[in-house]
Amino acid sequence: MSQPGNNPTTLPREADRVVVSINPTIKGAWPGRYAGRVAALLREGGIRTEILTDLDEVAGLANTWHAEGRLRALVGVGGDGTAAELVNRTVPGLPLTLLPAGNENLLARYVGIGRPPEQLCRTIVGGRLLRLDAARAGERTFLIMLSCGFDAEVVRRVHARRTGRVRSRHYFKPIVEVLRSYTYPEVRVCWHGAEGGGDLPAGEAVARWLFAFNLPCYAAGLKIAPQADGHDGLIDLCAFTGGSRWHAFRYAGAVALRRHQGLADCHTGRARQLRITSKAEVPYQLDGDPGGFLPVDVDVLPGRLTLVVPAVE
Repeated sequence: MSQPGNNPTTLPREADRVVVSINPTIKGAWPGRYAGRVAALLREGGIRTEILTDLDEVAGLANTWHAEGRLRALVGVGGDGTAAELVNRTVPGLPLTLLPAGNENLLARYVGIGRPPEQLCRTIVGGRLLRLDAARAGERTFLIMLSCGFDAEVVRRVHARRTGRVRSRHYFKPIVEVLRSYTYPEVRVCWHGAEGGGDLPAGEAVARWLFAFNLPCYAAGLKIAPQADGHDGLIDLCAFTGGSRWHAFRYAGAVALRRHQGLADCHTGRARQLRITSKAEVPYQLDGDPGGFLPVDVDVLPGRLTLVVPAVE
C-alpha cells in the first residue's frame, strides 16, 4: 500500500448513510453482486445504503446527504474514470471511496483500497479520510494525470470504439495503428507557479509527448513521474522532445527501466498552472479517458479530493 503523507481525520459517527454508484457500462454480474454484498453488510451494521446506476441520481442523493452531515461515503464501483466522473459531479469535501472494477484502478491501488466487499465495509465503518490535491483541465477535474501525444491518441481511438468495459486487450490494435501513422506534432507548454513562498521559475518548452501528473501513477505500473505528490499543490511535468517511432520505442524502454529522466531529450518540471497548445489537432487524455483537443489550461486544486481509505494499522 502506498502511504502518502498527510494528517488524516476520522469519519464522523453521525454519518450513517452510504450511496453506491455502479458504472452502467461495466458488463457482467460480479459488480452488482459485490455491490449487493457491500450494501448487505453495511445495512447489518445499521448504515442505510442505496445502490444506484443513474449518475444524476447518485450525485443528487450524495450531495444532499453530505450537506446534511449524514453521508459516510459515496462508493464508486468502477475504475479511475468512474472516480473522476463522481468527483466532477459532487461538491468539494464529499467523502468518496471505491470498489475497484476498472481496467487499471490506479487510484484505488495507490491508496490501498482492495476489491473484497468485507474489506471495503471495514474501510467505510472504521477507515479514515485522506485529502489529496486534484487538478482541472479546462472545466474538467482530473485526479491522476493528463497527457497529450502518442498515448492520448491511443486512448482516443480505444474509446471511439468502446461498447462496454475497456480491457487491456482493447489497446493492442490502436497502439499498432498509432505506431504506424502518428506524426508526433509539436506541443508547446507554458508554466508558472510558486512553492514555499519562493517563486518557481516560469518556463516554456516544446515537446512531442507531454505528461502532467498530480499523483505518481500510470498504466502497467510505469513510473513516469515517481516524485509526484498529491499534497504539494503542484503538477509534475515530464516532456519528451523527440518525434519519431524510434524515439517512441526509446522512451518506452527508458521509462520501463526508470532511466528516462536522465535522457537529454527528457525534461521535467513542476508548476501550479500550465497552458498547453499546438498548431495541430492534438488530443489529450485525463485519467485514461479522452479529454478533448488542445489547447487546454491546467491548474491545481489543492485538497479537492476527499477519500475514505483503510485505517493505518
